[in-house]
Amino acid sequence: MRTLYVSQQGCVLMLQHEQVVIRQGQAVLDAVQLPLLEQILIFGKSQVTTQVIRACLQRHIPIAYLSRMGYCYGRVLPIERGYRSLARYQQELQAVDRLLVARRLVQAKLRNSRVILQRQQRRRPSDITTTAIQQLDVWAEQAGHADTIERLMGIEGTGAVSYFNAFGECLTGHGFVFLGRSRRPPGNPVNAMLSFGYQVLWNHLLSLIELQGLDPYHACLHQGSERHAALASDLVEEFRAPIVDSLVLYLVNRGIMHAENDFEHRDGGCYLNNAGRKKFLRAFVQRMEEQLTIDHHEQPRWDLLTQQVKAYKQFVYNPSTGYHPYQIR
Repeated sequence: MRTLYVSQQGCVLMLQHEQVVIRQGQAVLDAVQLPLLEQILIFGKSQVTTQVIRACLQRHIPIAYLSRMGYCYGRVLPIERGYRSLARYQQELQAVDRLLVARRLVQAKLRNSRVILQRQQRRRPSDITTTAIQQLDVWAEQAGHADTIERLMGIEGTGAVSYFNAFGECLTGHGFVFLGRSRRPPGNPVNAMLSFGYQVLWNHLLSLIELQGLDPYHACLHQGSERHAALASDLVEEFRAPIVDSLVLYLVNRGIMHAENDFEHRDGGCYLNNAGRKKFLRAFVQRMEEQLTIDHHEQPRWDLLTQQVKAYKQFVYNPSTGYHPYQIR
């Protein structure tokens, strides 16, 4: 089964026999057999014909409309998929099961961060990076034995400080200075890209969570509220380093982003300007559309997110199976 991502602008999705055809002007960009489709995600300004919508509703294929940043405006679902009991199962998860998943999420985040630093260490050795790699290994081990969520959050925060202390050592682009993580507001161009990338990723995960019928406000590691979809915050942790951090390193070290031209300073912080935002999004989407071999099939990197959301869904239905976050090697 395949998720169809439409990220190019000005496309029209049309139905031809049993195929969904993507056209941009007179050009045909892609065509997918309806029986092979699991969901359709539309980024930005593209159109879906009534015939495609009707066919998807009949086959229980959800369609989500998102901004180019990944914010979900809404989704089209058949009526019977709009009523689910998953929320009840999430609410009934035992504290011990939630703690086990929370441990694994923090461990995955710390270990993925460690792998990113190891890769950069081979290219540009640094004593600071060596120390951070050793510390992350220790903190990941301790996270596996934490007995409370509060203790876990403390370990995660300490590990993040070690990681970002070394992250600046990995940057070689002119004009990009990074001394540590700053969020509200981001204090420099690197923090601006990290914050923007994390938000795009978080919004996309939130869309996938909702498409799978999960309640985004019940999670294991983070505390949900009316304004905080905690499950998206849980699942984004395993993808921060391998997707966003690695992309920022690539854009800076390859000279694709420019500290002087792609950012603006306002309201006490630093943000991507219009040109920088378009450049970052273009690179983000290109990376997520890269084909990877997943379960012996060539699929876009986007599908890693979908697979993990599905894995969490299976955990909710059967907690004894546990949840295994994505980890890079």
